[in-house]
Amino acid sequence: MEIQVNHFVHTLSLNHPKQPLHSHHHHRRTAVVVHAVSSNPQQLIKSGTVIAILPKDAAAAMNEKGYQLLDIRPQWEREKSRVSGSMHVPLFVQDMDNGLITLLKKWVHFGYIGLWTGQYFTMMNPDFVDQVEKIVPDKSAKLLVACGEGLRSMMATSKLHKSGYKNLGWLAGGFNRAVDGDFPEVEGPEKLQYATIGGASYYFLKILILLQAVGKSNS
Repeated sequence: MEIQVNHFVHTLSLNHPKQPLHSHHHHRRTAVVVHAVSSNPQQLIKSGTVIAILPKDAAAAMNEKGYQLLDIRPQWEREKSRVSGSMHVPLFVQDMDNGLITLLKKWVHFGYIGLWTGQYFTMMNPDFVDQVEKIVPDKSAKLLVACGEGLRSMMATSKLHKSGYKNLGWLAGGFNRAVDGDFPEVEGPEKLQYATIGGASYYFLKILILLQAVGKSNS
């Protein structure tokens, strides 16, 4: 981040040689650049501020490096499968509003997404950071933030970083990229890598797994 800011300052001085570096205009523009770099979740990971950890390396990160696993999936995904001992604070919660506009959105969501994936219509959990702070008040603690596919957890790391957590890990690719044995102890009726899948796609997956098993037995 420091290199990018210094480069910005150098470029600014070349383009505007008469503009003093201590001017209010310069400081305001530099501050904007710093904020943009530090709050972008992809940049946090790319810069190493948030550590990307693959599912196959997650157990070692927790056992040897002291990371605590924070599962930010919705409750209905976690109920299907979860890592034993993991903490849970959902980044998204089910939207229970029954106003006309929300109901219309829910119908559209069900027709295009919900029927196939089984996902509920959700909203951002407004108390996400507060709930994390209650269970992990020490902001120097090492947290490995995880979701199903890695996108929601990427958003969560950005929010947690802004609130002061500095030792954050991101489960790269999410639980979907995990294979049997990556996490020694898993609870729930489904495999961890399939917990995000629901609706019609879940039954389609079951058929594919069955056909694959039949194919192996016949070979």
